[in-house]
Amino acid sequence: MPSKEPLHPPKAYNNLKFLNSPDARVIRMLAEFLEPQRRFRDHKVRDSIVFFGSARIQPRAEASVIARAAHERMKDVVRPSTKQLREFRSAQMRLEMSKYYEDAVELARLLTEWSKDLSEQNRFVVCSGGGPGIMEAANKGAHLGGGKTIGLNISLPFEQHANPYVTPGLDFEFHYFFMRKLWFVSLAKALVAFPGGFGTLDEMMEVLTLLQTKKVTKRLAVVIYGSEYWRKVFDFDTMIDYGLIAKKDLELFKFMDTPIDAFNYLKEFLSAAHGPAKPDKTD
Repeated sequence: MPSKEPLHPPKAYNNLKFLNSPDARVIRMLAEFLEPQRRFRDHKVRDSIVFFGSARIQPRAEASVIARAAHERMKDVVRPSTKQLREFRSAQMRLEMSKYYEDAVELARLLTEWSKDLSEQNRFVVCSGGGPGIMEAANKGAHLGGGKTIGLNISLPFEQHANPYVTPGLDFEFHYFFMRKLWFVSLAKALVAFPGGFGTLDEMMEVLTLLQTKKVTKRLAVVIYGSEYWRKVFDFDTMIDYGLIAKKDLELFKFMDTPIDAFNYLKEFLSAAHGPAKPDKTD
């Protein structure tokens, strides 16, 4: 019997088995560079302001519900167990940290409303990692400000869901961390690092290293938001005392603690360093 195989075998670029194999890894890497590049071009996105921060920080409303419930559970407990005390303190800390979610919303909103008034459109678009927590807050603030907003999500073993505030067409799902980081830095004219864990530390420190070593030569504003948190995590003066960084390295970033202070600093920096056109005066 003659074979019923197709007359032509699949071309290599249609061969999913090959494209998902180790042999095609370099093709997948190139795809994560070229496909976002095309989408940014199609959306006429010129540059961005990147927000880093923890996926675990909740909106104040959600954290308040958890804190109230924890308080109710403890109300009549005479001798709480270690577990009960730990859960109560965790709930209170969630509520305290929720201020950073609200601050990220406000800062992203202020920046987006300002950038929309520039005669050059799609300048300084708010960009996040696309997930929950501070990432969601940044995208939410930009959405409330009426502008476009970017989400550079990544596939993780513990699923990080995309937040609903990212502009359709500017929601990305990366496999390779390094390619995601490339797109964070490539478009960025400013970076704001809110309190976070390992991921935030990794992203922030890589950017500071690139600036310190002049691998990134463009003028890039770095705001470390939440000095109370970050000064406990890092003792930069000790690093200077041990001779491991120079005092001048502290000029690579600025601490900020309020949305309005961060906004005013970034607006002044971006206007001076990257020359956005002045708003049109015509009616």
